Amino acid sequence: METYPHLPKLPKSEGDWFVALMDLARYLRTPGGCPWDRQQTGRDFAKFLREETEELMDAFATNDNDDVAEEFGDCLFTLLASAAAAEEEGRFKMTDALRATHEKMIRRHEHVFGDTKAETPEGAIDSWNRIKAEEKKKKGKK
Repeated sequence: METYPHLPKLPKSEGDWFVALMDLARYLRTPGGCPWDRQQTGRDFAKFLREETEELMDAFATNDNDDVAEEFGDCLFTLLASAAAAEEEGRFKMTDALRATHEKMIRRHEHVFGDTKAETPEGAIDSWNRIKAEEKKKKGKK
């Protein structure tokens, strides 16, 4: 892989790659980065995610694992670019989004981490939907 002088040494671990990709999304929005990336809002990048997701679905349909990996990476980068822009807009901090999602996944998998039992996929979905409905009710949403 080609390296660039203004980028740090390429990472090795999964977590370090995630951080490097988030840092790249942020860097592209700086004055030394890309004018097109700087122009996009979090919402703009979120719109591009639909197209990238369709390409990922197509890659899965063709069973081309290299294409699946590439399109998955494109989806992930588009999400991170959206997050970088949204951070600048003051919408949220990436660490807050990651923490909140982690907590939600633990909470919604009560059948794994709590007292509820689910022996079948349908039971897991029922548990998930019940918890989701309770959360929405607490927030005043339908």
